[in-house]
Amino acid sequence: MPGALGEYRRKRDFEVTSEPAGATDDTPAPTGGIPVELPEGIETGAFVIQQHDATRMHFDVRIEVGGVLRSWAVPKGPSYDPAVKRLAVPTEDHPLEYQHYEGVIPKGSYGGGPSLLWDRGSFVNISHDGRGRVVPLARALDKGHVSVWFRGQKLEGGWAFTRIEDRRSGGVTWLMVKRVDATADPERDVVTEMPRSVLSGLTVDELGATGGRPA
Repeated sequence: MPGALGEYRRKRDFEVTSEPAGATDDTPAPTGGIPVELPEGIETGAFVIQQHDATRMHFDVRIEVGGVLRSWAVPKGPSYDPAVKRLAVPTEDHPLEYQHYEGVIPKGSYGGGPSLLWDRGSFVNISHDGRGRVVPLARALDKGHVSVWFRGQKLEGGWAFTRIEDRRSGGVTWLMVKRVDATADPERDVVTEMPRSVLSGLTVDELGATGGRPA
């Protein structure tokens, strides 16, 4: 879906940033997350979460939909407590290659600062309508409510993303909320408990100190 990456590419100078430009017609996109056996009609794909110290520290949560990574910036990161509602600001779609990205985006560039690979894995679409019927992922996102089951190295279980009116801006934003299931744990603070990269083992401050150079 090359057209979906137009905004992503306009914001970046790929001669400066180490971020991936994404597949072109001549360069096929990589496959998504780990394949899993699922009943017919159930969707799965890759997910990734980057801890990104740009203008403000936040966590970029991305799920594979239609050949790109749909993305939200979550300032406080995910929570295992179903009572906690995390603000999730939608951002531009990212290429599938971003599921492998960790690096330091140069100062002065869009999103300048260290971007740490905080978690990654596969997810399963568990969105259903009021009658218990499966709702396709793209349709669920269009309707403004999607539920997924993450199978990551740090996140395991169900989370929901819900579109709401943003009274401050007059527009809309989203909330990321832990679903009530066996993996919920109100006492757990996964962001504080597990700060290191699943790729390099660094913290975001340690990654920033490298300047993007391999250790």
